[in-house]
Amino acid sequence: MNNKNYKYLTFTLFAAAILWYLMFVVKPFNFWIEMSGSILLLILMAFFADRDIFHFGKIKPRHILIGILSAIALYGIFYVGNIISGYLFSFKDAQISSVYSNKSNVNLTLISLLLFFIIGPGEELYWRGFIQNTLDKEFGENKGYLFSVLLYAVVHIVTGNFMLIIAALVCGLFWGWLYKKEKSLIPVIISHAIWDLTIFVLLPLM
Repeated sequence: MNNKNYKYLTFTLFAAAILWYLMFVVKPFNFWIEMSGSILLLILMAFFADRDIFHFGKIKPRHILIGILSAIALYGIFYVGNIISGYLFSFKDAQISSVYSNKSNVNLTLISLLLFFIIGPGEELYWRGFIQNTLDKEFGENKGYLFSVLLYAVVHIVTGNFMLIIAALVCGLFWGWLYKKEKSLIPVIISHAIWDLTIFVLLPLM
């Protein structure tokens, strides 16, 4: 990675941290609209550096199946983790509730559409399609994967929500590994979109 590319990638990460701070802490307006706008902005920034992030290749039935099954598996991990964390952290319920509170007084159909078509897919385009893919080319597949997971979790530190940071770490490990294994964004995008919709709207954990 040349110095110019390194600086630009770092710049987008700082932008992501600022956007996440605004969304989760300052909350200047509707969370879901702001989240969607933030994701679209990050995708646009990534596109300027790598025009290939939208080149997915052919969608295979295997990709769809893996996307669905992996979303179910990740939901199961969070379901169990939610129970275990309740015994470990007294603040768990309050911190998770603060995330779910963003759904109050907002149309669930709108939230569902934004999660499934913009937020879930958009996060994968930026974090795996741009960040992980760029780091893979510079440091190799394994180190690129681990660095991208770390950065995904670090950006969430600005929220001040420990449970959200842990959730980001788990999701980063899971989807980053899936991307590394499948060499395609398609199953990861499907997995993220279905998981988002399930955990926030269809079968919320709280």
